[in-house]
Amino acid sequence: MSPSKSAVRVWTWALLFLVIFSTTITNMAMSEVGFREAAKKKYMSEKVRKMFYHAYDNYMTHAFPHDELKPLTKTFTDSLSELGNLKLEHLPQHYNGSALTLIESLSSLVVLGNYTEFERAVWWLSDNLTFDVDARISLFECNIRVLGGLVSAHILATDSTSRFIQGTYKNQLLNLAEDLGQRFLWAFDTPTGLPYAWINLKYGVMENETTETSTSGCGSLILEMGALSRLTGDSKYEAVALRALRKLWSMRSSLDLLGTTLDVVKGEWIEYSSGIGAGVDSFYEYLIKAHILFGREEFWDMFHSAYLAVQKYFRHGPWYHEADMRTGKATYWQLTSLQAFWPGLQILVGDIAAANSSHREFFHVWERFGVLPERYLLDREMLHPTEKYYPLRPELAESTLYLYQATKDPWYMEVGESIVNSLNTYTKVEGGFASVKDVTTMQLEDHQHSFFLAET
Repeated sequence: MSPSKSAVRVWTWALLFLVIFSTTITNMAMSEVGFREAAKKKYMSEKVRKMFYHAYDNYMTHAFPHDELKPLTKTFTDSLSELGNLKLEHLPQHYNGSALTLIESLSSLVVLGNYTEFERAVWWLSDNLTFDVDARISLFECNIRVLGGLVSAHILATDSTSRFIQGTYKNQLLNLAEDLGQRFLWAFDTPTGLPYAWINLKYGVMENETTETSTSGCGSLILEMGALSRLTGDSKYEAVALRALRKLWSMRSSLDLLGTTLDVVKGEWIEYSSGIGAGVDSFYEYLIKAHILFGREEFWDMFHSAYLAVQKYFRHGPWYHEADMRTGKATYWQLTSLQAFWPGLQILVGDIAAANSSHREFFHVWERFGVLPERYLLDREMLHPTEKYYPLRPELAESTLYLYQATKDPWYMEVGESIVNSLNTYTKVEGGFASVKDVTTMQLEDHQHSFFLAET
């Protein structure tokens, strides 16, 4: 017996009500999830903001204008010049450092919306910073941290008219950057065009200076020097960096692999084994970012060939070992903390699956030790006996950010929260944030690196 029209009508309205009701409940549940996620993001954002100012305020109180803070003793280190003079017997008299941490913090201050402190810092640097000092420095470190910091801050200072209240910005940071870039040119005066690793800011390349440098040391200059040329209209800075990069690329093996260390005068390799970690890492990073920044196909061609070679000869499942550039045969099976930048780089080229796979392995090691040790021996499943430290490095955090932005997977937010909690648990002290000397004991080292405020 068929149902009456009225019965059909009742069932139709009932079903319609159920659909509307369930949709409403679902939407309410999704809204609740979205609300919780937004609240969590806001809470974590504020937590990180407080971390930054704990590090920054302690630096400004106990170390400024010196380079970096020693948070355990609440004193300072002039790390730029001390790195180039480990015995400390030739440091310039009355030298108060280069305000390295302040320079590295400039872009962070803008990101945090603190234009007042940014402006105060710019005026202080304009009036007080000088590079005319008798100090031997690492070209690589000074480039990525000081020149990069000044160029970035100049761009941020000129991209808005509302950054300054107390005065008018007249390219003071760019002028400082150009003064520094001019001093860098001494390093490139070699038969090969490959730059020395060390220069004296006042006198140039010293007599009997070492001719050994790393692949990163002469292949990670194009972003800052290129940007300096574009901003000043003077092509010489980009020209020397590009010449060095081209020379370095010409030294690759038939497998499109490079070594780790080389002689800048002879143009010959010293260490044939390499990977994606220390001594080589930023070479790959700068190629892809230079292509993005400047749009030159030449940089993409170099990067694409190098990337394919890395994936072919260094990759083993989710891990990357080291190999001989001449044969492609594995040499060292080890994880280094600097390798953790690689998943972030892979996101830039769209290799999300590979990035996710490696990132998860790095994070498992982080979870195991509480932070990421400098070197872990994969073949022995043990820490390197002497490199057990964690100097507040940013690479894993950076890759986590890239992966979250690419996938919006909330798991990466949880990873970020775990990193933040570990930093607060193990490295935060009354005087700032200290590096970890030994991840097995969490014994601390009296050093707050400037890149902690700029990157981590």
